[in-house]
Amino acid sequence: MTHRTVGHPPGLPDDAHARVTAPSPDCPVEIALAALRGRWTTLVVRELLRGDRSYTELRRALPTLSDKVLSERLAQLAAAGVLTRDRHPGWPPTVRYALTPRGHRLGPVLQALWNWGADSPPDEQPDPDPNPGPAPAPS
Repeated sequence: MTHRTVGHPPGLPDDAHARVTAPSPDCPVEIALAALRGRWTTLVVRELLRGDRSYTELRRALPTLSDKVLSERLAQLAAAGVLTRDRHPGWPPTVRYALTPRGHRLGPVLQALWNWGADSPPDEQPDPDPNPGPAPAPS
């Protein structure tokens, strides 16, 4: 058996998915990115990394996040197996959101993304408009 770091560039796993030539929905990286897609998703996960929360507690922690987007993100994260929704009977009924073990494993992923973004020199920041259009004609 070959050691995982032999025969390919650093950072690439010894896996068939690392050699594909087009995006594939079963690629582990694509699966992770799909789970974290959408604005606010990482902040919702961040709040749940601090412990289980009610909808109201999440709204309070992220006051500029709309109800619509919060509901969408919670449903998306539940569908991805990142969080669970636990409804307790009573009046009024209470709902608590908590990360699954799979969701907790996103903590180091988010930290790595933070570290990577924080270490980017200002001159390496991505161009906000990658398709600015044709260059102006010389005068």
